[in-house]
Amino acid sequence: MTYEELNRRFDHHPPKDALTIDQHQDVRAGCKLLAALVDEVCPEGREKALALTKIEEAMFWANASIARDGSK
Repeated sequence: MTYEELNRRFDHHPPKDALTIDQHQDVRAGCKLLAALVDEVCPEGREKALALTKIEEAMFWANASIARDGSK
């Protein structure tokens, strides 16, 4: 792995503009809606907890994709 790739993965990527901020907020809002639905309809238990964790992971990776775009 190159030093540049490590930087791309581990450095902070501040929002570049208002559009990027809006994209991050849209991803968060969509994931929050899905999480609320899962919380409402799924019974408590391991499966529900895992589903919510995976939604958090999806939000993280989607926002990482937005933040890292063009940072190669």
